[in-house]
Amino acid sequence: MDDSDIMTVFDRRAVRRHRDRAAAGFAGFNFLFEEVADRLADRLDDVVREFPVALDLGCHTGELGRVLVGREGAGREGLGRKGIETLVQCDLSPAMLAGAGGLRVAGDEELLPFADHSFDLAISNLSLHWVNDLPGALLQLRRALKPDGMFIGAMLGGETLFELRRCLMEAEMDLTGGVSARISPFAEVKDAGGLLQRAGFSLPVVDSDTLTVTYDSAFKLMADLRGMGETNAGLNRRRQPTPRALLIDAARRYAELYSEPDGRVAATFQVLYLAGWAPHESQQKPLRPGTAQARLADALRTEEKSAGDKAGR
Repeated sequence: MDDSDIMTVFDRRAVRRHRDRAAAGFAGFNFLFEEVADRLADRLDDVVREFPVALDLGCHTGELGRVLVGREGAGREGLGRKGIETLVQCDLSPAMLAGAGGLRVAGDEELLPFADHSFDLAISNLSLHWVNDLPGALLQLRRALKPDGMFIGAMLGGETLFELRRCLMEAEMDLTGGVSARISPFAEVKDAGGLLQRAGFSLPVVDSDTLTVTYDSAFKLMADLRGMGETNAGLNRRRQPTPRALLIDAARRYAELYSEPDGRVAATFQVLYLAGWAPHESQQKPLRPGTAQARLADALRTEEKSAGDKAGR
């Protein structure tokens, strides 16, 4: 990929600082990571394969690893879920990584420290939405997989925190007459399949979940985001502290617009799930034009027309 194709949106040093800062108390704020780890593992259970050597990329403090290899009923005796014998956990933040246990590597998703064809499985839990060159990172992941190896990952999507984004923008517009980026951008579900194909994965599959979490107030939501290490790390973010008046007005708007019947406020987290395979000759491939064994027109019970004919009403 040409360097000119890479759009630098995130300050990766800030991403690491936020995770380092959150690491000590992360166990009190990791509920979203644990929930999505369970959902990723459920999807993996549907695959009729075993993966002896696996990579957990962006592991935080090992939430996904504990689901894959550390819980009762994970797999046959002595192995983790899906026959995992060796799990390598990798994260940008050494402070987060210290809580993971097992085999650990401090590394950046944008520059993976792994040789080609190292893993049977690569899995990532809510980390890739902070990557600038996501096609490049996925390409490196595909190369790190053995032929017919699988990638499955979860990342936050474009509808995430739309409530907070709106309230902060409206409050800032009223206070200053302009707006600035206060929540980092996220990928859209319509783009995710193309990202996998661009990285060379075969049989790509993309779907999404919407998780709604309720809070006592917008202030509690913002505190949770800080505790998760998920605060804004965009390069275009304002570097000055947010005025208190802006936060108070945004919280007021949030309560007015997004309150539940019990008085708590709702926050949306859209999770995109991506899956694909490193190419292998044994995989299903589309037929060459003209080699089909059945006609589409017969299946649709209609008359076949050539491309040059006008369709009737």
